[in-house]
Amino acid sequence: MPTAPQTAPAPRDLGRARDLGLPLPGQPGPWNAITDVPGVRVGFCTLTDPAQKMRTGVTAILPRADAGTPLPVRAGHFTLNGNGEMTGTHWIDDSGQFIGPICLTNTHAIGAVHHGVTRWMIRHYADWFQGQHAWAMPVVAETYDGVLNDITALHVTPDHAEAAINAAASGPVAEGSVGGGNGMIAYEFKAGTGTSSRRVTVGGRDYTLGALVQANHGRRPWLRVLGVPVGEAMPKGSFAQREQGSIIVILATDAPLSALSLRHLARRAALGIGRGGTPGGQSSGDIFLAFSTTPPDARQDPDSPILHRQELDDVAIDPLYLAAVEAVEESVINAIVAGEDCIAVKPEGLIVPGIDRAALAALFAARD
Repeated sequence: MPTAPQTAPAPRDLGRARDLGLPLPGQPGPWNAITDVPGVRVGFCTLTDPAQKMRTGVTAILPRADAGTPLPVRAGHFTLNGNGEMTGTHWIDDSGQFIGPICLTNTHAIGAVHHGVTRWMIRHYADWFQGQHAWAMPVVAETYDGVLNDITALHVTPDHAEAAINAAASGPVAEGSVGGGNGMIAYEFKAGTGTSSRRVTVGGRDYTLGALVQANHGRRPWLRVLGVPVGEAMPKGSFAQREQGSIIVILATDAPLSALSLRHLARRAALGIGRGGTPGGQSSGDIFLAFSTTPPDARQDPDSPILHRQELDDVAIDPLYLAAVEAVEESVINAIVAGEDCIAVKPEGLIVPGIDRAALAALFAARD
């Protein structure tokens, strides 16, 4: 088994958007994180070394606890703009499911992380791989961190992917410069990893929806927070002439949704990021995945080809659509609020600022 690599300490807890008094809508879960969905765990491997111009990492999301024989996870995906990568989506589109962890990293680390996730799956599902003609088809997604990280140095290795998976846990989720979000920038502010959740009721039953984003998109003049033109109010430090980043959104829910409904749910992530002001630029990879932790379909008779499943009627899931939009919007804001000033490696010496949290809070206090 590979030795877990040394990683950077977690970023300081600078508070979140709600701590600043921002009037965010909806009812979050207890941690206001994707881990509010029962069974979902998140882990990070964060790599920071200024001497090596290293600021990158890996984020792992485990949909449910399983071992030996993996359980398929129902899923759907949507691409708003395709200048990016999320592996495994061809099969998700055709089968409506995937197996194993989801990992997020930087653009040039897709191969290394895919290797690491595959190696972890072979070990974790040993009985399945040894007893059957099984194959691994991990979901690995990326955004570009080449402003704050020497992306061409290929710092991320398969061991880092395994370390992130092995670190996965329930509970509160770190945000900002952590895991795959370590080197990411949104609206020309330091950003990265952000998360949020919503609790909804459909047909008298309570469900949870959680979002996790790797936010690396947008230009300063576009930024709006709950409709307020924050980017126009904070123009100092703007440096980009065009959008060069991307955003990955992962949505999780315990609601029993079909693969088709999950694809529709993934589309709503586009509305969530749009609330922040981005139009989804040509250079941006805006790729979204939604999954349900509902147990896989069952056979009442093991010899029958008939599957029995439960799923919400698609006409009843508007509350989940709204929850997705709200949770994605808040996740992006949380990623930005968690950011601190960082020095770029390209162009060398540029300061990518963290947002002025006091000024952001004051913009909303002035509107009360």
